[in-house]
Amino acid sequence: FKARGEFGIIEGLQEAESPSDLAHILAGKGLIPLSINQQGKDSSASSTTSGKVSAPVTLPGFLQPKVQAADLLMFSRQIHALFKAGVPLLRSLSCLQETAHNPKMKEVLIDLRHSLESGMEMSVAMLKHPKVFDTFYISMVRVGEASGKLEEVFHRLFKHIEFEMFMKQQVKSALRYPMFVIFSMVMAVGVINVMVIPAFAGIFKNLKNGIPFATKVLMVTSDFTVRYGWWLAGAAVVGFILWRYWVKTPSGKMSWDTFLLRAPIVGRVVRKASLSRFTRAFALSLKSGVPLEKALQGVASAADNSYICKRMEGMKDRVVDKGNTLTAAAAWTGEFTPMALQMFSIGEETGMIDDMLEEIGELYNNEVQYELKTLSQQIEPILVLFMGGLVLILALGVFVPMWSLGDATFK
Repeated sequence: FKARGEFGIIEGLQEAESPSDLAHILAGKGLIPLSINQQGKDSSASSTTSGKVSAPVTLPGFLQPKVQAADLLMFSRQIHALFKAGVPLLRSLSCLQETAHNPKMKEVLIDLRHSLESGMEMSVAMLKHPKVFDTFYISMVRVGEASGKLEEVFHRLFKHIEFEMFMKQQVKSALRYPMFVIFSMVMAVGVINVMVIPAFAGIFKNLKNGIPFATKVLMVTSDFTVRYGWWLAGAAVVGFILWRYWVKTPSGKMSWDTFLLRAPIVGRVVRKASLSRFTRAFALSLKSGVPLEKALQGVASAADNSYICKRMEGMKDRVVDKGNTLTAAAAWTGEFTPMALQMFSIGEETGMIDDMLEEIGELYNNEVQYELKTLSQQIEPILVLFMGGLVLILALGVFVPMWSLGDATFK
């Protein structure tokens, strides 16, 4: 074997059942394996079999499960627990590989372990999986490697991912009721157009006093829906696919994220949630020992909104290139509230900017939770207005002609 130790490159022989076991032994001695070659009668055969973990049978790419945030959360929590128990990194990855339920996550863990056995650092190995580990996650791991605080960094990353999942769950819970009401309204309109109006269309045409305007509108829309309903459904599906593709492009994502920030009611929640994620990630970076300039550069993407990210990157340019204070740069973005800017200023004056950033993140988090709790109450008047309009159209377009027919019958 060849390994890198405290005093340079070391070469030697060591008995082990497999290259993987030898890598664990070397890691336990504080050595980083660079290359492992087997010697003996069956060296050529065993080196090709024992040195590699047999790849599991995999499904086609579009059918494979993706690595979810919950998988990354569990990975961060488990590896922190193993580090805390004194288990070496390679052995920790081997344990997590055996217990991983997601096949895709298991593949990632196998690749990470092989990369570490070949002498790579963990942060470098994670760069090979950008869809699993984002820039912020990798930069935090790199800081942990440089400072020797990987255990602490993984614990903070676990808390960060847990907060992100909590925020997303809160948003889904708040939007569940409005989306159900909107879906019900769309289904009701569809049933009326396809089934109710066509059944009364022939009767309405025989009205002696003429067809009311609202009834004409309903009959035209119903006829259009019956004739071109499948085309409308197909156009909606194609439009949704094109929208998904457009949103994934840089210009499309920027336009969509800007629209979300300007949308009524929802815009406030999106802005505060993005600023909460940014400030908490910023505080996490500074507490882990990342310099201010590099922290600003690495955490801008944590906002998860292209427009906010661009403003935060401009904040970094103001601090690094123009020498502005952090408070002045934050004020230039125009995104932070006066209270948050005052906390920025206090943090800079007292040298406790990381603590103040965490307080700002908590402040925005509390505001987001309040907004989400009252979101249904804010949307209810709009929903009631639409429901009232729908009932009014039905009353004028369907029930008024039927009443006219009833009056004519009695006369």
